[in-house]
Amino acid sequence: QEQLLESGGGLVQAGGSLRLSCAASGRTFTNRVMGWFRQAPGKEREFVAAITWLGSIKKYADSVKGRFTISRDNAKNTLHLQMNRLKPEDTAVYYCAARPTDGILEVAANGYHFWGQGTQVTVST
Repeated sequence: QEQLLESGGGLVQAGGSLRLSCAASGRTFTNRVMGWFRQAPGKEREFVAAITWLGSIKKYADSVKGRFTISRDNAKNTLHLQMNRLKPEDTAVYYCAARPTDGILEVAANGYHFWGQGTQVTVST
């Protein structure tokens, strides 16, 4: 059964750090671009970061560039998002997602065909 399961969310003060993980099962992870998205209350789901299968190419939203780092461990079928210098505006539900193929680091949510359930990140002032 294909599944993506996020973990690592929580409550943190502004300036703090969190590390999100996404455990994949089945064929969801192999040879595919993986991405992180987030959705704040009343807002559309937005792109955060994406990474190719071998991890050689990464893309970030301007709002997180220099603060967040996406990585993957293909041997463990796990995707990570290291979030540093967190801001209150980073508060959202964070989702990991899989594209159907490798190669293109799509920033549109409809370019990803499989999603996890999300993990809440709350950054307090």
